[in-house]
Amino acid sequence: MKKVTLIIAILFFANGAFAQKNTSDMALGIKWAPSGVTFKKSLKNSNAYELLGYFWKGSRFTGLYEIHKKIEGVNGLRWYYGPGVHVSFYDKGSYNGSNNLGVDGVLGLDLTFDGFPINLSLDWQPSFDFGEGAGFVSGFGGLSIRYFIK
Repeated sequence: MKKVTLIIAILFFANGAFAQKNTSDMALGIKWAPSGVTFKKSLKNSNAYELLGYFWKGSRFTGLYEIHKKIEGVNGLRWYYGPGVHVSFYDKGSYNGSNNLGVDGVLGLDLTFDGFPINLSLDWQPSFDFGEGAGFVSGFGGLSIRYFIK
């Protein structure tokens, strides 16, 4: 946890964006539960797409289209939902070493701060795998911390 805090502090000070609005429409970061990397790109209509790479009991790569809606009364807080797809490659000791394609959904909260280059989100990402070990998967989603890329 100390390393994560140090990395966030370094990125914060390196950006020098204390008094600036977030003008970037791209953010890169990490996601917990399970652990992975996340890249989010905002679109002109205030929606976004997100690309995820999970590395837990194998690898899983996910693409999501997120429809964002404002939450009135809380500046920078939005809720979102949307569809997606994934491909997964599990280790032999996990899920019988199966490789799957699947469809995803997402439901979450997204928070941005004026003058601070960090974006936070918390979501649930249920999915359905097709192929070996097919079925409903409810354990994806979690907390994301992203840094705005200029």
